Amino acid sequence: MRDRLLGLPAGEVDWVVVGTTPEVLLARGFRQVGSAFPVFIHPESGDEYALARTECKSGHGYKGFVTRFDPTVTLEEDLRRRDLTINAMAWDEVSGLIDPYGGRADLEGRWLRHVSSAFGEDPLRVLRVARFAARFAGLGFRVAPETLQLMGALARSGELSTLTPERVWQETVKALTSDAPELYLRTLDACGALPIIFPELSALQGQIQPPQYHPEGDAWEHTLLVLAAAARMTPDPVTRFAALVHDLGKGSTPTELLPRHHGHEERGAVCVEGLCRRLRLPHDFQYLGVMTAALHGRVHHALEMQPRTLVRLLTDADAFRQPERFEALLLACEADARGCGRPFVDYPQRRLLRAALDRCRVVDAGPFQERGLTGKAVGAAIRQERVRRVRGLDRASILAVGDAPASA
Repeated sequence: MRDRLLGLPAGEVDWVVVGTTPEVLLARGFRQVGSAFPVFIHPESGDEYALARTECKSGHGYKGFVTRFDPTVTLEEDLRRRDLTINAMAWDEVSGLIDPYGGRADLEGRWLRHVSSAFGEDPLRVLRVARFAARFAGLGFRVAPETLQLMGALARSGELSTLTPERVWQETVKALTSDAPELYLRTLDACGALPIIFPELSALQGQIQPPQYHPEGDAWEHTLLVLAAAARMTPDPVTRFAALVHDLGKGSTPTELLPRHHGHEERGAVCVEGLCRRLRLPHDFQYLGVMTAALHGRVHHALEMQPRTLVRLLTDADAFRQPERFEALLLACEADARGCGRPFVDYPQRRLLRAALDRCRVVDAGPFQERGLTGKAVGAAIRQERVRRVRGLDRASILAVGDAPASA
């Protein structure tokens, strides 16, 4: 209903059934799924039909509820348990819009507002509201002050610690696919949830950086700008995640070293590994995230590298076997350069490394084996030939567009 009123493409249709029982639906051919509360699959359309229900808090976390469903539960009672007013509307083919909690007015006013005090019973809703803030930022939506206060109370209550890694990641990866994923994190920060959900990102706050490279401010502000830049450049959530975590190592830089962050790449790779294990992230997110944290400094300095060093970087990045992932690494590094207060900066490092990879990829073991080389000698000959080909690059034409400052 919400998306229809906003003029957005409609997703899946959720049906709510009132005034009946599971036995009646089963007798009509519906198939029941789930056990916590009855959800039924229509025998012909395959749509999901859920019995109207109410919930009462009975313990900690998002699972600590007692659910009631029977023919006396009204649609208004069912809608009252929803998170936001804009999600607490329904449509009846006879009576039209059913909007008992002011959802349409909040759509028009561009407010993300909780339906009732029951919002505070489910800690997952803190992440959901933050995700909606990111998803609908382009339409001018913002979180209502009273809802942000309730989210803050939830953060202080300790309930957020009951969320499973899977649920945290489920909301986060959805936010990463939105038009403004950085607002997901800004919203979590505004309500005090960031140190609980993402302590690695919270540690970046106040970590100052060299102003000549980072006029945008501390490592936290830089990270959000990098994520925003990545979101403008690609819809791929894996690359966006890599951009988000590229500088996590700056959160553990000793105070006496500030504003410099020597060694943050190595520290960052370890930190990203820990975050990925904690949230049980898919392998592709972990691999690119760790690689970006470890190698982004070297990518930024590609323009200064000799051919042999460029080939070593391509090898360390596994570019010959995984060129698509290497391209994602380069894109995340370009987003890093654009997140230094210069959103439209040119990044010739990406062009140079692409050209070097293209030159090197045509080299294979066949000709060297035909010459009688075996084992390590083949590998050495391949590296030497790759270096020779990179040495033949016309760097002047590759770099002709302009210069890009390296990010510290």
